[in-house]
Amino acid sequence: MKRSDFTHLFSKKKSEQDILPTRSAKKAVLVFFILFFILYINYKPYANTSHHITSITEYLFTIYQFAINQTLGIVHEGGHGVCYLLPCPKFLMVSMGTLFQWLFPLGIAYYYKKKGNRIAFLMGLFILGISMDYTAWYMSTAHEGAILPAHKSFLGVEAMHDFHYLFSSLGVLAYESLISGVTRAIGYFLMAGTVIGMFFEAFSNKS
Repeated sequence: MKRSDFTHLFSKKKSEQDILPTRSAKKAVLVFFILFFILYINYKPYANTSHHITSITEYLFTIYQFAINQTLGIVHEGGHGVCYLLPCPKFLMVSMGTLFQWLFPLGIAYYYKKKGNRIAFLMGLFILGISMDYTAWYMSTAHEGAILPAHKSFLGVEAMHDFHYLFSSLGVLAYESLISGVTRAIGYFLMAGTVIGMFFEAFSNKS
């Protein structure tokens, strides 16, 4: 029997090179992500306090942010779900949610890097930055208790707080603020770095 592989996913035929984004498309992506990053910083999507939407721009951004959060939430729960099917240790089962949440955009970035589509590669890393910032917010609530309230849970029911369990198991719950702060800084560094990378990609003289 012929052994299957996944090399077809990363093939670089001439026809595929022809559909790489044009310089104009790259500039449009750059403008979009600059605006998105500015809105992201200003509107603090993971703030615990309620916020009244005052403009159509913020409304549209909130819809888009909701779509990203739902996608990452589904992937996060899917990571836990793998260990519901397999005999994973409890620590690994709890960790898998965040691992999947980070590996999903990282996998997309890697896929497009292999395809030679640098702008899509950078977009994947930008989403990874968003995912890490979301995780940082989740980490920062670990001190609130072992149970995640239903109104903060993606599934809408009370559940184990991943990072209260993980940090308590590792004996680092007291360093919650430091760990979440470092994670948030890495997330923002990724987002800012990829926007800078998009700028150089959009205005590069390379074909």
